[in-house]
Amino acid sequence: MEIKKLMQTFAHHGKVEWISYRPGPTSRKPLVVADSIEVTEKKGIVGDRYRGTSRKRQVTLIQAEHLDAVAGLLQKERIDPALLRRNIVVSGINLLAFNDAAFQIGEAILQMTGYCHPCSQMEEALGTGGYNAMRGHGGITCMVVKGGRIKTGDEVKPLPGFTPLLF
Repeated sequence: MEIKKLMQTFAHHGKVEWISYRPGPTSRKPLVVADSIEVTEKKGIVGDRYRGTSRKRQVTLIQAEHLDAVAGLLQKERIDPALLRRNIVVSGINLLAFNDAAFQIGEAILQMTGYCHPCSQMEEALGTGGYNAMRGHGGITCMVVKGGRIKTGDEVKPLPGFTPLLF
């Protein structure tokens, strides 16, 4: 099978496990954990503090399976997703496979724009070694291609053949 076809083939869809947004003007403000969010092409997550004009970091996602990996690396039983400050936790699908691709979550269509590398706050939030435990497990950044509602429990599904936007 040719590589292009392989890159568009997934065993199954993923699932939204957890959602949050950051309402305050500063990154230190507590997250709001929600059952659903509304996303738009211009603002990203409605009510979120993000106001960048590049659109490249409107929504951040991380895999639930990576939370387990980070917990294991830190010898902890579990990691609270709120500590990582990502917007959406997804299980059952490899988010890195969405590189240069679009995917649908609920009513919305998102496009991966890059990797969500850890920042120095991870050392503070997770303890000694937190930054290095997160390296390679930080998730992805996305732009909103088509707005809509995203809810806990929604499917995360690839859109093969969808032409990614240039950003």
